[in-house]
Amino acid sequence: MATRGRKIPEQVLAIFDRYVENNVRHLNKDEAVEMLQSEFGLSTEQADNMFETFDKDHNGIMSVWEFQQFYQCVGNSAQEMVNKFQEMDKDNSGLLDMEEAREGLKTLTAGGGRALEDKEIEFFLKSTAGDDNMIDLGKFAGLLFRLKLYKGPQ
Repeated sequence: MATRGRKIPEQVLAIFDRYVENNVRHLNKDEAVEMLQSEFGLSTEQADNMFETFDKDHNGIMSVWEFQQFYQCVGNSAQEMVNKFQEMDKDNSGLLDMEEAREGLKTLTAGGGRALEDKEIEFFLKSTAGDDNMIDLGKFAGLLFRLKLYKGPQ
């Protein structure tokens, strides 16, 4: 059921609608966290972090549109993303500091399969890290999505 001419992909609706009651397409935080754990294999802490990241209006509810954003960024590769994050998180703090992220980004490629140059790595770090210069799992998901789309200088 799309509104205002926007169509939500069927695979997004199929997952989301398993957790919806009375055809109301939004989930409170507990329901959304349960869905993220069950469908994507995330731990409670990881699912909570993803909820906080993708609850764009910070109203404590995940709408089908917000879930679509999550699905576009992570899709069915949530566990791969978590594994890569944990591999990069050398001190097991649950956050990537700038050095951990910098070293990890050197092992990743842009959308075209090209290794990132140092200046591109710095750009992605500055545009992703918060004021504390740390990257949590949710920000990391957004970073990976941007990398997938990034073609670099032509």
